[in-house]
Amino acid sequence: MSDEKIRVLIVDDIAETRENIRKLLQFEGNVEVVGAARTGAEAIQLSKEFDPDVVLMDINMPDMDGIAATEAIRKKHPAVQIVILSVQSDSNYMRRAMLAGARDFLTKPPDLDDLTAAIRRAGEMAHAEKAKAAAPTVMLSGTGALPSMAALNRGKVITVFSPKGGVGKTTVAANLAVAIHSEEKTVAVVDGNLQFGDLSFFFDKQGKTNIVDLAQRADELDVDFVQEVLLEHADSGIKILAAPMRPEHAEGVTGDQFGKVIGFLSQLFSYVIVDTSSLLTDITLSALDASDLQILLTTQDIPSIKNARLFIDLAEAIDLQRDRILMVMNSYDKRRTNVTPEKVSDSFKQEFATIIPLDEKLVVPAMDRGVPFMMQNKAHPVGRAILTLAQNVLKKIVEIDEMEAELV
Repeated sequence: MSDEKIRVLIVDDIAETRENIRKLLQFEGNVEVVGAARTGAEAIQLSKEFDPDVVLMDINMPDMDGIAATEAIRKKHPAVQIVILSVQSDSNYMRRAMLAGARDFLTKPPDLDDLTAAIRRAGEMAHAEKAKAAAPTVMLSGTGALPSMAALNRGKVITVFSPKGGVGKTTVAANLAVAIHSEEKTVAVVDGNLQFGDLSFFFDKQGKTNIVDLAQRADELDVDFVQEVLLEHADSGIKILAAPMRPEHAEGVTGDQFGKVIGFLSQLFSYVIVDTSSLLTDITLSALDASDLQILLTTQDIPSIKNARLFIDLAEAIDLQRDRILMVMNSYDKRRTNVTPEKVSDSFKQEFATIIPLDEKLVVPAMDRGVPFMMQNKAHPVGRAILTLAQNVLKKIVEIDEMEAELV
């Protein structure tokens, strides 16, 4: 936890509620209430004046509802994180709030522990995004610029890997991309499972262009051509580099070519998220080598845990830094008490960056429809787990930037 204060703006049309929340927070050492607003319009103005990290936003207000105010604040100040407070716990409100850009949703009156936990999660996200925005930028030459690409510093490459198949790598990669992507933080997802990858189908996208088109010109890529090859998910704005249409076409892509493509994409996007095969092929090794951060996925299954352990032991031999590997447990079933995240964490001597609960009723239908569940279910326990992963990824990226800056 950073020692940096989390600056909070309280928004509610009832003075007593504003004061009660302020009193709840006054003894939280790392939380500073910088202001209070009684209307949505005033919240927008005070967000500009006070530059809060977190806005606690009521939904029902006389001039403008909290969802509209949330959307307006996030559009002007994308690093600011909104926590919605409402007497109504209706799932439709939660969905609308999350689509507007809210990071969390609490029912009024909030429990102190729930409130402070939500503020801390949102505060860490805000600090990470502000640090990323403040980082020095480099100009990218060339024409045919992609959206929000004019002055990005080299983006970060995040590889999602598991040495065992069937653990949900593609699901995590696709939904992590949705959780991170914004106008200020552009995201491209790359299918590194070249023979049997189906990342594009998770976004309900199919096209005639794929990684083979870029690999053939890996030494002479230009922005215009890359733009033609990438698929776009219209609802989120995420760009997708698909796997070959036929398995045999994968033979036309070398590890060296794949690495060069990833490197070029990192000049165009804030984040490049690579989904991989479960085998340590030249393509997978190239992705891992190009990564700033690796997400190692496991489940409660003993074979999955065993393979993850083998990969951790191998990491040093293939020049991967242990402190740049984030462990994630997916499909956690709390009824299986014989293998718990705590036991696995103790065995690996490393905490999990997030624990994603098992929920086949949400995850599988979303996959079948080609709609990442983070598009509509951020407030769901599975969605919250992905948001936690996104927060930890952004926090780790800031730490990496700080360490690299010290070496310069």
